Amino acid sequence: MRSMRIGLLTGGGDAPGLNAVIRAVTKSLIHQCGAEVLGIEDGALGLIERRVRTLGWQDVSGIGALGGTLLGTSNRVSPLSYQGRDWRDDIVAYARELRLDGLVAIGGDGTMAIADALDRHGLRTVGVPKTIDNDIAHVERSLGFDTAVATVTEALDRVQTTGQSHGRVMLVETMGRNAGWLALEAGLAASADIILLPEIDHEIEAIVAVCRERAARQRFTVVCVAEGAKPRGGQLTVQAVEAGRPEPVRLGGVAEVLVSQLQPLLQSEVRATVLGHVQRGGAPSPGDRVLGTLVGNAAARLVREGAWGHMVSLEQGRIGQVPLTAVAGRTRTVPADHPMLQCARAIGVSFGEA
Repeated sequence: MRSMRIGLLTGGGDAPGLNAVIRAVTKSLIHQCGAEVLGIEDGALGLIERRVRTLGWQDVSGIGALGGTLLGTSNRVSPLSYQGRDWRDDIVAYARELRLDGLVAIGGDGTMAIADALDRHGLRTVGVPKTIDNDIAHVERSLGFDTAVATVTEALDRVQTTGQSHGRVMLVETMGRNAGWLALEAGLAASADIILLPEIDHEIEAIVAVCRERAARQRFTVVCVAEGAKPRGGQLTVQAVEAGRPEPVRLGGVAEVLVSQLQPLLQSEVRATVLGHVQRGGAPSPGDRVLGTLVGNAAARLVREGAWGHMVSLEQGRIGQVPLTAVAGRTRTVPADHPMLQCARAIGVSFGEA
C-alpha cells in the first residue's frame, strides 16, 4: 500500500508565520503517517503551471522563524478566471497525475474560496487560515495578525515622537481591506488619539475638533487609519482595480486624502505615512510561530481523519474545524459592540464620529 501523498500551497498575500505552518504540516504528516508532501510553488499559479517539489524533513527544518513563505505565493491568480478561463478541470487532472490524495491550502478568505471551489470540483482540500487583516470567518485571531500589530504599533510609536517634536498631526495608514482589526488593535496598543475604521464612517469635522483640542493642550495628534476607512456618505479610496484577481479592488491612499481635507482646516502641519507591505514582512512574532505550528498540526490531523472540505478554525481560544463553505465569500469585521471599541471610547479615543 503506497504512502499518502499531499499537496501543500500558500496563497494570497504573504504573512509572518507561513513557514511555521509549512513546517508543522509537513513534519506532522511525515512523522505520524509516513506521508509524502509535495510543495506547490506560488500558490494556485503553481497548480496551473505545474510547478511542484518534494518537501522532506530537512527541507522544512529550521524555517519556523523565517518570514515570507518557502513555497512562494501569488495573490494575482484565481484558477476560476486566470487568463480568461476556468482552470479547475486542468488542476484536478494534474493532481491525478501527481497521485495527490488531497491538498492543504494556506491562505486568506480569497484562498479559502478557491479551496472550496477546488474541493467541490474533485480535488479534496483542507484549508489553513492566515491573514494580517484578521478578517476570516470563524477565526478570532489569524496567522500573521500578531506580528502585523506589533509592526504597526512600532510605527505609531515612532511617528508620535516626531509629532511631539514638531507639533504635527501624524496619520499612519494600515492594511486591513474592509475590516478594521489591525488599525483598532495597533491603535489601542500605541495610544493613538484617533482611530478610523471601515466599520465606523467618520466625519472630518469631528476629526478636526479633536486635532484642534489637542493642539491647544498637547501640540500633537496621532491618527491610525485603516485603508478601508471612509467618510459618512462617501466612498472607499481605491488605489487600483485589476480584473481577474481574487481581490480585484486594491484599497489605499485614504491617509493622503485625509491630509488634503484636514490641512486647510488646521494650523498644525498634517503628515501621512502609508506603511504598505512593511506590515507583511519580517520574522514572525513568537505568538505567530506558535499559532502557525498549532494550526499546521491541526490541518495535518484533518488530512489524516479525512475531514476534507474543512478549514482549521479558532474560536473562543479553541482550535477546531468548520466547512469551507462556511468561510468562502465571508468577511469577519469588527462588531459594533466589540469590547475593544467600548474600551477605546471609555478612555477618550475618537473614531471620528460626530
